[in-house]
Amino acid sequence: MSVGEPLLQVRGLTKHFPVRGGIFLRTVGQVHAVDDVSFDLDVGETLGLVGESGCGKSTVGKALLRLYEPTSGTVLFEGRDVVAMNRAELRRLRRDIQIVLQDPFESLNARHTVGKILEEPFVIHRLGTPAERRRWAAELLERVGLPAVAANRFPHEFSGGQRQRIGIARAIALRPKLIVCDEAVSALDVSIQSQILNLLLDLQREMNLALIFIAHDLAVVKHVSDRIAVMYLGEVVETATADDIYAAPRHPYTQALISAIPVPDPTAQSDRVVLVGDVPSPIDPPRGCRFHTRCRYARDDCGHIKPALESVHDGASVACHYWESVSEAERLGGVGT
Repeated sequence: MSVGEPLLQVRGLTKHFPVRGGIFLRTVGQVHAVDDVSFDLDVGETLGLVGESGCGKSTVGKALLRLYEPTSGTVLFEGRDVVAMNRAELRRLRRDIQIVLQDPFESLNARHTVGKILEEPFVIHRLGTPAERRRWAAELLERVGLPAVAANRFPHEFSGGQRQRIGIARAIALRPKLIVCDEAVSALDVSIQSQILNLLLDLQREMNLALIFIAHDLAVVKHVSDRIAVMYLGEVVETATADDIYAAPRHPYTQALISAIPVPDPTAQSDRVVLVGDVPSPIDPPRGCRFHTRCRYARDDCGHIKPALESVHDGASVACHYWESVSEAERLGGVGT
């Protein structure tokens, strides 16, 4: 990786899932889960990936790691093409890129002790002796706020927050450079969420980790992210710094998301933007702008001409033909933050 080059460069990432039907289970359609997603991620940076359920954000995270094989596009990690890697190269890459999944119970092997779970990365990559692996597992537990004696217990003996700490300990075992957090706190109570978020931020500072933080809770994403990418129906519609997204959202979909964040003041006037209609089917997404069927600013050409994700300023970008007039309408009246 050259000096000044991003740690991760994603260009045109696309993932379609076949829809099969009939007696012979022929392919009768495609689910457009992710379409033409592009972004960069620097060393030590956190990118928040947000959007409604089903927008494709988790698919992006798994496609980056080749847990889903991308349909097309390139994923460059330190200048190496992840999509073109063979199995041996992918195994070596796993030391540098890890994932923390949403359900901390389903992601841990219930038949193994925590110690065995945490030793497994070292076994797979043939690191250390059995005694060293046991010591490293104990150190990992202490690093995430659990006692070393927890290594002798099974996952079902822990609370949800403790299990997520174990998942994080496993993810950092090989000292990766990038961790994909796929809804890593959404299954936890609010008080536990803050503990896990603070743990992730502490580890990020200690290890200079880059994070891709996938979530639907915008308040949480703002707390942890340097930049945010907003997704709708498989496409990125806006990217900007976290402060910029919340202070001056440009895309009408982003405005609606921001307006839905609860304000802890019962006397505050709500300017909630309520989107009409349902999210279109990803099997047959709308032509032109995919959001135009629910957009209050849509014009005739929005249904025919697909907007490009264009740069506006300071690294921000937006996919909307009329983002300037939308932003002006927001400033004059409209969407509460």
